[in-house]
Amino acid sequence: MIKYFKLSLKYSFLPLLFLLSSCASLSALKFWENDEFDLDEPRPLQNITEKKEIVSNWSLNFTGDNDLGNFIPSFSSKSIYFADSEGNVKSIDIASGNINWQKQFKSLSAGIASGYGISVISDIDGNVIALDQADGSVIWTKNVQGEVLSQAALSAKSIFIKTGSGELISLDKDTGDISWSYRAKLPPLTIRGSSRPVISEDIVYATFDSGRLVAFEIDTGYPIWDGAISYTEGVSELENIIDSDSSPLIEGGLVYTTNYQGNLNIFDIAQRRSLWQSKLSSFYSPLISRGLIVLIESNSSIKSFSITNLQESWQSESYLNRGLSNAVSFEGYIIIGDYEGYIHIIDPISGITVGRKKISKNPIKNIISRSKNFYVVDESFKLLSLSI
Repeated sequence: MIKYFKLSLKYSFLPLLFLLSSCASLSALKFWENDEFDLDEPRPLQNITEKKEIVSNWSLNFTGDNDLGNFIPSFSSKSIYFADSEGNVKSIDIASGNINWQKQFKSLSAGIASGYGISVISDIDGNVIALDQADGSVIWTKNVQGEVLSQAALSAKSIFIKTGSGELISLDKDTGDISWSYRAKLPPLTIRGSSRPVISEDIVYATFDSGRLVAFEIDTGYPIWDGAISYTEGVSELENIIDSDSSPLIEGGLVYTTNYQGNLNIFDIAQRRSLWQSKLSSFYSPLISRGLIVLIESNSSIKSFSITNLQESWQSESYLNRGLSNAVSFEGYIIIGDYEGYIHIIDPISGITVGRKKISKNPIKNIISRSKNFYVVDESFKLLSLSI
């Protein structure tokens, strides 16, 4: 079901399975109601007119459980790097899927990050480990006294990681020494997950479980400015969960942010303030594609806004409760995955699905696009290279 919205010129400016850190009932987290459908039941797939074909290039099987979906591949030059929760780390030829090298470590807590000649992993004991991209040898190890639940962000001189306790830490890229740290105040109840820091023009942007965006000076860690993505509005701890487990998206001098039970909020970097917001709930970063801002909501509804006037363009409930993955833009289309292992291709202008293929027996957790291919990770750590 797709709803279309008439645009006006009112504005002139510009999965899912998750774990709670308490034993609260998941049913209490529902805040959308619909008289036509049972919100606990995934929407059945409807027949489509297939216009785009999904092609499988290669696949590799890893081990462990990827329930949180925080094990994401990284890229450097002609290689793709991937790590699983059991500590298997591999460098893979991006074209053929052949293994360049592989290493074994103890259980890991998050995916691998790569750049500037190194790859960075984190284990369940709070150790951050830097590897030489050439052969996987260990350069240094640093214990940060907290579990890292997201990929690191890398600059030419530093590595930035976020712990599950809400601490952002800057490490020296060559030695692993701590340069600076910032600890955010955690609310009483949070979703188990964490967003990756993002670096842009010598500023580190990070979102926190308090539902806030903070911009830091890259060398000193000085908080330059911050803003609330949303504020708590409920009367219970469950209703006041406003974690931002999605990384900020930076484009055109703006920072696009989302949080759970909160908002899509757009901040102006120069003015250091929020420009516009719309109430919604999402675990994923916004996607910009063909003049639209596209959001995967926490109930797997898909919503789009015009980037020029910020009016709602279309909304699709075709995949309601299907545990959608993040969305990526690839060759002018939107690519998403669902809990049954399907990949769907959506026309961003109309919201209509134009291609579909079942590639796994397990839920799709992450999709990453790069050059002529896109890469998919499922819940059982199968890594696939696909194209259309």
